[in-house]
Amino acid sequence: MGMLQKIVAFVPEEKRDQALAAAGGAALLSGQKFTAIIMFGRGVSGLERKWRVRHPEFHGDFSQRWAAATSFYEQTHQDPTNRVLHMAGIPLIVGGALGLLVAPRYSPPWFLSATAFVGGWGMNLVGHYKYENNAPAFAEDPLSFVAGPVWDAQQLAKVIRKRFATAASSVSTPEVATA
Repeated sequence: MGMLQKIVAFVPEEKRDQALAAAGGAALLSGQKFTAIIMFGRGVSGLERKWRVRHPEFHGDFSQRWAAATSFYEQTHQDPTNRVLHMAGIPLIVGGALGLLVAPRYSPPWFLSATAFVGGWGMNLVGHYKYENNAPAFAEDPLSFVAGPVWDAQQLAKVIRKRFATAASSVSTPEVATA
């Protein structure tokens, strides 16, 4: 039995897939890129299988599954402070993960990416446990790993559009003198 199997054996069965996904993030932070991708993929795949077992009524296509995931994500992100923390934290997580994957291990860009990744997760976890009082959405619905960043980007775009519209409406246009 390999080291990973020994570690996983200590995690209760119902939490193993979540633990594998989280361990993928830890592996990424340790510089083990391939291992990180495998662990994260296995964890998310297992979470999706469990989601489908818990939702036997679901028989839809991907667009319906996406709608269910985004609806669930929105339901679990109602607190305004948590939303702000997510709109800042999720881009840090995504950018940090990409940097950890592409930057040479332990180089200055890699350390910057690691800081962003950890900081983003910290912001999201504070948002959930201090303000929202619930677990991150991916614990229940693994598609939230993708639906969450998309939903948060859409919310940020709405805020930006609203601010630009407000700014544009407050700018008066000069009167043109007619002779």
